[in-house]
Amino acid sequence: MRTILITGQGGSGRTTVAAATALKAAREGTRTLVLSADRTDSLGAVLGVPTGAEPVEAAAGLTAWRPDAAEGFRADLVAFQERATSVLDLLGASRLDAEELTPLPGAEELTLLRALRDATLSEAYGLLVVDLPPGPQALALLGLPEELRRYLRRLLPPERQAARALRPVLGRLAGVPMPAEWLYDTAARWDIELAAVQSVLEESSTTVRLVAEPGPGGTDHVRTVTVGLALRGLRLDALVANRVLPGTTADTWLAGLVAQQRKALEHWRDAYGGRNDDGAKDGDRSDGGGKDGGEARPEAHVQVHEVAHLGRDPRGGDDLAALDVPDVNPAPSPP
Repeated sequence: MRTILITGQGGSGRTTVAAATALKAAREGTRTLVLSADRTDSLGAVLGVPTGAEPVEAAAGLTAWRPDAAEGFRADLVAFQERATSVLDLLGASRLDAEELTPLPGAEELTLLRALRDATLSEAYGLLVVDLPPGPQALALLGLPEELRRYLRRLLPPERQAARALRPVLGRLAGVPMPAEWLYDTAARWDIELAAVQSVLEESSTTVRLVAEPGPGGTDHVRTVTVGLALRGLRLDALVANRVLPGTTADTWLAGLVAQQRKALEHWRDAYGGRNDDGAKDGDRSDGGGKDGGEARPEAHVQVHEVAHLGRDPRGGDDLAALDVPDVNPAPSPP
Protein backbone atom coordinates (compact mmCIF):
# COMPACT_ATOMS: atom_id res chain seq x y z
CA MET A 1 0.00 0.00 0.00
CA ARG A 2 1.23 3.47 -0.84
CA THR A 3 1.16 6.18 1.82
CA ILE A 4 1.18 9.93 1.09
CA LEU A 5 1.80 12.24 4.04
CA ILE A 6 0.59 15.78 3.41
CA THR A 7 1.76 18.69 5.52
CA GLY A 8 2.39 22.36 4.95
CA GLN A 9 2.21 25.87 6.19
CA GLY A 10 -0.67 26.63 8.55
CA GLY A 11 -3.60 27.98 6.54
CA SER A 12 -2.08 26.96 3.20
CA GLY A 13 -4.88 24.53 2.38
CA ARG A 14 -3.14 21.26 3.18
CA THR A 15 -6.41 19.59 4.27
CA THR A 16 -8.00 20.64 0.99
CA VAL A 17 -5.05 19.26 -0.98
CA ALA A 18 -5.20 16.01 1.03
CA ALA A 19 -8.91 15.61 0.31
CA ALA A 20 -8.45 16.44 -3.39
CA THR A 21 -5.55 13.99 -3.67
CA ALA A 22 -7.57 11.20 -2.06
CA LEU A 23 -10.62 11.90 -4.23
CA LYS A 24 -8.53 11.96 -7.40
CA ALA A 25 -7.03 8.56 -6.58
CA ALA A 26 -10.44 7.10 -5.74
CA ARG A 27 -11.90 8.31 -9.04
CA GLU A 28 -8.99 6.68 -10.83
CA GLY A 29 -9.94 3.35 -9.28
CA THR A 30 -7.70 3.13 -6.20
CA ARG A 31 -9.42 2.21 -2.96
CA THR A 32 -8.36 5.13 -0.76
CA LEU A 33 -8.47 6.11 2.91
CA VAL A 34 -7.90 9.71 3.99
CA LEU A 35 -6.97 10.30 7.65
CA SER A 36 -7.04 13.48 9.72
CA ALA A 37 -6.46 14.26 13.40
CA ASP A 38 -8.04 17.72 13.55
CA ARG A 39 -10.36 18.28 16.51
CA THR A 40 -12.62 20.32 14.26
CA ASP A 41 -14.00 18.55 11.22
CA SER A 42 -12.14 20.55 8.59
CA LEU A 43 -11.76 17.41 6.49
CA GLY A 44 -15.51 16.80 6.52
CA ALA A 45 -16.18 20.44 5.65
CA VAL A 46 -13.99 20.15 2.56
CA LEU A 47 -15.37 16.77 1.49
CA GLY A 48 -18.96 17.78 2.15
CA VAL A 49 -19.42 14.68 4.35
CA PRO A 50 -19.13 14.77 8.16
CA THR A 51 -16.24 12.64 9.45
CA GLY A 52 -15.62 11.24 12.90
CA ALA A 53 -14.50 8.33 15.04
CA GLU A 54 -15.90 5.76 12.63
CA PRO A 55 -14.74 5.60 9.00
CA VAL A 56 -17.35 6.93 6.54
CA GLU A 57 -17.74 6.53 2.80
CA ALA A 58 -17.08 10.03 1.46
CA ALA A 59 -17.33 9.05 -2.22
CA ALA A 60 -17.14 5.96 -4.37
CA GLY A 61 -13.90 4.23 -3.42
CA LEU A 62 -13.02 6.89 -0.82
CA THR A 63 -13.21 6.42 2.95
CA ALA A 64 -12.60 9.26 5.40
CA TRP A 65 -11.65 8.75 9.04
CA ARG A 66 -11.03 11.22 11.86
CA PRO A 67 -10.25 9.04 14.90
CA ASP A 68 -11.44 10.21 18.33
CA ALA A 69 -8.37 11.09 20.39
CA ALA A 70 -10.39 11.61 23.58
CA GLU A 71 -11.97 8.17 23.53
CA GLY A 72 -8.69 6.44 22.75
CA PHE A 73 -6.91 8.32 25.54
CA ARG A 74 -9.59 7.37 28.08
CA ALA A 75 -9.53 3.70 27.10
CA ASP A 76 -5.73 3.51 27.31
CA LEU A 77 -5.49 5.24 30.68
CA VAL A 78 -8.29 3.20 32.24
CA ALA A 79 -6.60 0.00 31.07
CA PHE A 80 -3.27 1.24 32.45
CA GLN A 81 -4.84 1.97 35.85
CA GLU A 82 -6.31 -1.52 36.00
CA ARG A 83 -2.93 -3.10 35.36
CA ALA A 84 -1.09 -0.76 37.74
CA THR A 85 -3.36 -1.45 40.71
CA SER A 86 -0.55 -2.58 43.03
CA VAL A 87 1.62 0.44 42.27
CA LEU A 88 -1.28 2.87 42.75
CA ASP A 89 -2.19 1.21 46.05
CA LEU A 90 1.43 1.45 47.22
CA LEU A 91 1.45 5.17 46.44
CA GLY A 92 -1.99 5.72 47.92
CA ALA A 93 -3.17 7.18 44.63
CA SER A 94 -6.86 7.32 43.77
CA ARG A 95 -8.03 6.18 40.37
CA LEU A 96 -9.48 8.50 37.77
CA ASP A 97 -12.86 7.81 36.23
CA ALA A 98 -13.08 7.72 32.45
CA GLU A 99 -15.61 10.58 32.49
CA GLU A 100 -13.16 12.99 34.12
CA LEU A 101 -10.30 12.30 31.73
CA THR A 102 -9.47 14.78 28.99
CA PRO A 103 -6.82 14.24 26.31
CA LEU A 104 -3.35 15.56 27.04
CA PRO A 105 -1.54 17.74 24.48
CA GLY A 106 -0.33 15.53 21.68
CA ALA A 107 -3.11 12.96 22.07
CA GLU A 108 -4.41 13.73 18.58
CA GLU A 109 -1.00 13.05 17.07
CA LEU A 110 -0.61 9.75 18.91
CA THR A 111 -4.11 8.74 17.83
CA LEU A 112 -3.21 9.56 14.24
CA LEU A 113 -0.10 7.36 14.43
CA ARG A 114 -2.16 4.48 15.80
CA ALA A 115 -4.75 4.93 13.05
CA LEU A 116 -1.94 4.99 10.48
CA ARG A 117 -0.68 1.67 11.81
CA ASP A 118 -4.16 0.11 11.91
CA ALA A 119 -4.98 1.22 8.37
CA THR A 120 -1.74 -0.24 7.07
CA LEU A 121 -2.26 -3.56 8.81
CA SER A 122 -5.83 -3.86 7.54
CA GLU A 123 -4.66 -4.05 3.90
CA ALA A 124 -8.13 -2.86 2.88
CA TYR A 125 -6.85 0.09 0.87
CA GLY A 126 -4.46 0.69 -1.98
CA LEU A 127 -3.64 4.24 -0.91
CA LEU A 128 -3.50 6.02 2.44
CA VAL A 129 -3.54 9.83 2.43
CA VAL A 130 -2.71 11.41 5.80
CA ASP A 131 -3.58 15.02 6.58
CA LEU A 132 -0.76 15.92 8.96
CA PRO A 133 -0.50 19.00 11.22
CA PRO A 134 1.47 22.05 10.01
CA GLY A 135 5.14 21.52 9.13
CA PRO A 136 6.97 21.89 12.49
CA GLN A 137 4.38 19.80 14.35
CA ALA A 138 4.41 17.24 11.56
CA LEU A 139 8.19 16.86 11.79
CA ALA A 140 7.93 16.26 15.53
CA LEU A 141 5.11 13.77 14.98
CA LEU A 142 7.00 11.82 12.34
CA GLY A 143 10.00 11.52 14.63
CA LEU A 144 7.91 10.45 17.62
CA PRO A 145 7.95 6.64 17.11
CA GLU A 146 11.74 6.49 17.04
CA GLU A 147 12.07 8.81 20.03
CA LEU A 148 9.52 6.92 22.14
CA ARG A 149 11.21 3.61 21.36
CA ARG A 150 14.51 5.09 22.52
CA TYR A 151 12.90 6.23 25.78
CA LEU A 152 11.45 2.76 26.36
CA ARG A 153 14.86 1.17 25.85
CA ARG A 154 16.38 3.60 28.36
CA LEU A 155 13.67 3.00 30.97
CA LEU A 156 13.49 -0.77 30.55
CA PRO A 157 16.68 -1.95 28.82
CA PRO A 158 16.41 -5.42 27.27
CA GLU A 159 19.42 -6.64 29.27
CA ARG A 160 17.63 -5.82 32.52
CA GLN A 161 14.53 -7.70 31.45
CA ALA A 162 16.62 -10.88 31.54
CA ALA A 163 16.69 -10.56 35.34
CA ARG A 164 12.91 -10.59 35.73
CA ALA A 165 13.06 -13.98 37.46
CA LEU A 166 14.93 -12.31 40.33
CA ARG A 167 12.19 -9.73 40.97
CA PRO A 168 10.75 -11.40 44.10
CA VAL A 169 14.19 -11.68 45.74
CA LEU A 170 15.16 -8.13 44.80
CA GLY A 171 11.82 -6.87 46.06
CA ARG A 172 12.37 -8.43 49.50
CA LEU A 173 15.90 -7.07 49.68
CA ALA A 174 14.84 -3.57 48.66
CA GLY A 175 11.71 -3.59 50.77
CA VAL A 176 9.54 -2.28 47.92
CA PRO A 177 7.72 -4.04 45.10
CA MET A 178 9.74 -4.42 41.92
CA PRO A 179 8.28 -3.67 38.49
CA ALA A 180 5.63 -6.24 37.71
CA GLU A 181 5.64 -8.57 34.74
CA TRP A 182 2.87 -6.55 33.11
CA LEU A 183 5.13 -3.50 32.96
CA TYR A 184 7.66 -5.32 30.81
CA ASP A 185 4.88 -6.82 28.71
CA THR A 186 3.33 -3.39 28.20
CA ALA A 187 6.67 -1.89 27.21
CA ALA A 188 7.23 -4.72 24.73
CA ARG A 189 3.76 -4.22 23.25
CA TRP A 190 4.33 -0.47 22.90
CA ASP A 191 7.66 -1.09 21.25
CA ILE A 192 6.05 -3.43 18.71
CA GLU A 193 3.32 -0.89 17.93
CA LEU A 194 5.80 1.96 17.56
CA ALA A 195 8.05 -0.20 15.40
CA ALA A 196 5.09 -0.89 13.10
CA VAL A 197 4.45 2.84 12.67
CA GLN A 198 8.15 3.54 12.15
CA SER A 199 8.25 0.82 9.51
CA VAL A 200 5.40 2.48 7.58
CA LEU A 201 7.17 5.85 7.67
CA GLU A 202 10.42 4.30 6.43
CA GLU A 203 8.82 2.34 3.58
CA SER A 204 9.95 3.32 0.10
CA SER A 205 6.26 3.59 -0.85
CA THR A 206 5.75 6.36 1.74
CA THR A 207 6.26 9.91 0.48
CA VAL A 208 5.61 13.44 1.71
CA ARG A 209 3.88 16.26 -0.13
CA LEU A 210 4.48 19.76 1.13
CA VAL A 211 1.78 22.41 0.62
CA ALA A 212 2.55 26.15 0.70
CA GLU A 213 1.30 29.38 -0.79
CA PRO A 214 4.01 30.95 -2.95
CA GLY A 215 5.37 34.01 -1.20
CA PRO A 216 8.00 35.05 1.37
CA GLY A 217 6.35 33.24 4.27
CA GLY A 218 5.80 30.12 2.21
CA THR A 219 9.41 30.13 1.03
CA ASP A 220 10.74 30.29 4.59
CA HIS A 221 8.43 27.46 5.63
CA VAL A 222 9.41 25.28 2.68
CA ARG A 223 13.11 25.76 3.41
CA THR A 224 12.70 24.76 7.06
CA VAL A 225 10.50 21.73 6.45
CA THR A 226 12.49 20.32 3.54
CA VAL A 227 15.63 20.34 5.67
CA GLY A 228 13.75 18.66 8.52
CA LEU A 229 12.39 15.96 6.21
CA ALA A 230 15.86 15.29 4.84
CA LEU A 231 17.31 14.94 8.33
CA ARG A 232 14.64 12.37 9.18
CA GLY A 233 15.18 10.47 5.94
CA LEU A 234 11.66 11.13 4.65
CA ARG A 235 11.20 11.40 0.90
CA LEU A 236 9.57 14.53 -0.49
CA ASP A 237 8.00 13.82 -3.87
CA ALA A 238 6.04 17.04 -4.48
CA LEU A 239 6.02 20.67 -3.47
CA VAL A 240 2.45 21.86 -4.01
CA ALA A 241 2.13 25.59 -4.65
CA ASN A 242 -1.47 26.20 -3.63
CA ARG A 243 -3.86 29.05 -4.48
CA VAL A 244 -1.81 30.29 -7.41
CA LEU A 245 -3.37 33.33 -9.09
CA PRO A 246 -3.61 33.74 -12.88
CA GLY A 247 -0.45 35.08 -14.47
CA THR A 248 -2.14 38.12 -15.99
CA THR A 249 -4.56 40.52 -14.33
CA ALA A 250 -5.82 44.03 -14.97
CA ASP A 251 -6.14 44.68 -11.25
CA THR A 252 -3.12 46.67 -10.07
CA TRP A 253 -3.48 45.44 -6.49
CA LEU A 254 -3.55 41.80 -7.60
CA ALA A 255 -0.66 42.44 -9.98
CA GLY A 256 1.68 42.94 -7.04
CA LEU A 257 0.53 39.71 -5.42
CA VAL A 258 0.88 37.83 -8.71
CA ALA A 259 4.43 39.13 -9.12
CA GLN A 260 5.24 38.00 -5.58
CA GLN A 261 3.87 34.53 -6.29
CA ARG A 262 5.80 34.27 -9.56
CA LYS A 263 9.01 35.24 -7.84
CA ALA A 264 8.51 32.53 -5.21
CA LEU A 265 7.64 29.93 -7.85
CA GLU A 266 10.76 30.82 -9.83
CA HIS A 267 12.84 30.34 -6.70
CA TRP A 268 11.19 27.00 -5.87
CA ARG A 269 11.78 25.67 -9.36
CA ASP A 270 15.42 26.69 -9.26
CA ALA A 271 15.96 25.28 -5.77
CA TYR A 272 13.81 22.15 -5.89
CA GLY A 273 12.12 21.51 -9.22
CA GLY A 274 14.97 21.11 -11.71
CA ARG A 275 15.14 21.89 -15.43
CA ASN A 276 14.47 20.16 -18.70
CA ASP A 277 17.34 18.93 -20.83
CA ASP A 278 17.00 22.00 -23.03
CA GLY A 279 17.36 24.30 -20.03
CA ALA A 280 13.69 25.25 -19.77
CA LYS A 281 12.43 25.45 -16.22
CA ASP A 282 10.26 22.56 -15.17
CA GLY A 283 7.62 23.15 -12.53
CA ASP A 284 5.47 20.09 -13.15
CA ARG A 285 7.73 17.10 -13.54
CA SER A 286 9.30 14.74 -11.06
CA ASP A 287 12.34 13.69 -13.06
CA GLY A 288 14.18 16.96 -13.69
CA GLY A 289 17.69 17.67 -12.50
CA GLY A 290 18.55 20.53 -10.19
CA LYS A 291 20.21 23.81 -11.00
CA ASP A 292 23.83 24.16 -9.97
CA GLY A 293 24.35 26.67 -7.23
CA GLY A 294 20.76 26.48 -6.02
CA GLU A 295 19.61 25.73 -2.49
CA ALA A 296 20.58 22.38 -1.07
CA ARG A 297 17.49 20.22 -1.35
CA PRO A 298 16.48 16.95 0.29
CA GLU A 299 15.79 15.18 -3.00
CA ALA A 300 17.46 15.47 -6.37
CA HIS A 301 14.07 15.38 -8.08
CA VAL A 302 11.08 17.07 -6.48
CA GLN A 303 7.94 17.93 -8.38
CA VAL A 304 6.90 21.59 -8.04
CA HIS A 305 3.21 21.61 -8.87
CA GLU A 306 0.93 24.64 -9.14
CA VAL A 307 -2.69 24.42 -7.99
CA ALA A 308 -4.75 27.34 -9.24
CA HIS A 309 -6.92 29.44 -6.93
CA LEU A 310 -10.60 28.67 -7.55
CA GLY A 311 -11.68 32.11 -6.39
CA ARG A 312 -13.50 30.51 -3.44
CA ASP A 313 -12.95 28.00 -0.67
CA PRO A 314 -13.32 24.52 -2.20
CA ARG A 315 -16.30 22.61 -0.83
CA GLY A 316 -17.52 19.22 -2.00
CA GLY A 317 -16.48 16.75 -4.65
CA ASP A 318 -16.94 19.01 -7.68
CA ASP A 319 -14.68 21.73 -6.28
CA LEU A 320 -12.06 19.20 -5.20
CA ALA A 321 -12.10 17.59 -8.64
CA ALA A 322 -11.46 21.03 -10.16
CA LEU A 323 -8.18 21.32 -8.24
CA ASP A 324 -5.29 20.09 -10.36
CA VAL A 325 -3.38 18.34 -7.58
CA PRO A 326 -0.38 16.14 -8.45
CA ASP A 327 -1.08 12.69 -9.84
CA VAL A 328 -1.16 9.75 -7.47
CA ASN A 329 -1.23 6.79 -9.80
CA PRO A 330 1.42 6.48 -12.50
CA ALA A 331 0.24 7.15 -16.03
CA PRO A 332 -0.31 3.96 -18.05
CA SER A 333 2.61 2.92 -20.18
CA PRO A 334 2.11 3.36 -23.93
CA PRO A 335 1.41 0.12 -25.84
